[in-house]
Amino acid sequence: MAKVKAPLMSLGASGAIAKTLVFFPWKGIDAVREYVIPANPKTTPQNNQRSYLTEAVAAVHAAQALAVDPLIAVDQTAYSLWGSIWATPRTWFNQICKNNMNQRVAIKRGCIYRDGAFTPGAGQVTCHLEFTKVSGANNVTAGTWYYGTSKTALINQFPATILVDSIDDVKAGLVAGVKYYFQFRPTLHADYVGAYSGIYYATPT
Repeated sequence: MAKVKAPLMSLGASGAIAKTLVFFPWKGIDAVREYVIPANPKTTPQNNQRSYLTEAVAAVHAAQALAVDPLIAVDQTAYSLWGSIWATPRTWFNQICKNNMNQRVAIKRGCIYRDGAFTPGAGQVTCHLEFTKVSGANNVTAGTWYYGTSKTALINQFPATILVDSIDDVKAGLVAGVKYYFQFRPTLHADYVGAYSGIYYATPT
């Protein structure tokens, strides 16, 4: 049953009328559309997408629940910053899930980056990240740090040092007082190419 705020067609309504019309607010506008029977396709591609999303969500929750080096607020901020560069901005959670789903569709694997610490020093930034593979038997064994003074222009790079399941490097030669943005991008194993970290930042002293 539709509920009206005033005489119908004058102010607004919400709900359905006899499964023919649906009234609803949309971006501050009182709108109406034809009633559509919800579809729930169970094709193989659709089921695959659902399984990829389930996998990604479980990985995020597991990373948050770790007793040591969990996914923390600074990582959420970094993923949010990465998500903000798209035409349709995404939350940190959606950005992680989207990246992992894209990887799986491309027959690759995803990573959850966590416990980020980007510590400023005199003309340098110490970069630290832990990571967890979402799935797959191979490991991240090499990668590159991309950095710059804008989140949308990470035009500089330097090789990353991988230590089992963490990444630890010091980037020197930076300008004091300038804010720098950093993103880790794997290069090996090929399964993880495309499984980027969020975008972190720090300002050298």
